[in-house]
Amino acid sequence: MKIKVIGCTNNNYTPNKDEIEIFCGKSAGICYMPSTYEKIENEDREKTLKRINLTKTNGHHSVYDHARINFYIEDMPKALAMILNNEKDYSTSEKSARYTKMKLTNSEQELYDKWKEIFEKKISDKYKEKYPNFFTDNKIAKLAQENARYLTSIFTPTAMVHTLSYRQLNYIYGFMQKAIQNEQNNKIYDMLKPAMQDFCSSINKACNLIDQTLMTNPENRTFSLFEDRDLSREEHFGYSYFTTYKGSYAQFAQIQRHRSIDYSITLLDNNTFYVPPIIANDTTLYNEWIQDCEQVSSRIPQATMVQINESGNLQTFVDKLKKRKCTHTQLESAQQVNKTLDKYYFSLKARDSELAKDLEPYRNGARCTFPNYKCASPCGFKLGINEEREI
Repeated sequence: MKIKVIGCTNNNYTPNKDEIEIFCGKSAGICYMPSTYEKIENEDREKTLKRINLTKTNGHHSVYDHARINFYIEDMPKALAMILNNEKDYSTSEKSARYTKMKLTNSEQELYDKWKEIFEKKISDKYKEKYPNFFTDNKIAKLAQENARYLTSIFTPTAMVHTLSYRQLNYIYGFMQKAIQNEQNNKIYDMLKPAMQDFCSSINKACNLIDQTLMTNPENRTFSLFEDRDLSREEHFGYSYFTTYKGSYAQFAQIQRHRSIDYSITLLDNNTFYVPPIIANDTTLYNEWIQDCEQVSSRIPQATMVQINESGNLQTFVDKLKKRKCTHTQLESAQQVNKTLDKYYFSLKARDSELAKDLEPYRNGARCTFPNYKCASPCGFKLGINEEREI
């Protein structure tokens, strides 16, 4: 794994630990500021250092979120990226398996190429002649690629720019150290321990920003991605909501980027796999897909289904509808958000809740049908707008 600092909240954009802590220590002075920030900026250094020591030891770590560091990370397993992307607060720009070629093992590459070709033919046969303006050769190739990537492992190396605060960096480092040292009742964590060790080693090579005091958070937090319990009986829908559903790792990796909503995963006891709708009704291809997923199951393909646990509120869910209900989005997540929408709406409706009216405008098609929504690039694909597409 390669990690490089490419930016930092600092005068010279370099990750100098002393300067970062001085900056955060001065920011902490705002809480009890008797006059102006300019006075804090010019205070005696010893006073700032005393405040730094005080905030660290009393657990007032939020002041260390003011400094942010931008990392470029290469050759990180996709599963480890999911773990990082489930922790708030962060920003990520990640290499997309939907649109780019990834580094695959020989057996994965063989399956990927095979299914990419199958999907290109299925998409062309079904849609190209009727919707030539939308289904160009390039569009068909990208959609085929998007679906073929379900066969790729969740441990496939990816690349990303990941931005997080000085505090969060230390928390993440501490979470990883705890996960490496402890026995885990979770096969994903166990398989990722070498990558976590690699991450920590690479962070230490890239910068000198790990602080033992900040590594130990007073709330005893740890990674939030995996939930051991089956929470399906805890579903409820009001202004706030909680729901569970089955979805692939590929879907989860996309939807977890709705950072105003909380997500976790519960692993299923038996291997089941997502089957793209465009091949689901073809018995031969359906069976072949399942067989190929089983063939690479030890590497956990992204088609592998998990239980996804989702919680938010009415407004954050509406915000999600505005992102996911679109012809250009991943079909699996677009279809799932509609299932959740129906469940949410009819639950409110059954109780005669006024809140049901807030969801009514979003039940008639893709987001381009929403009131006061203007699409920046209309697709003109009727089946996409009506949400009847199979790709």
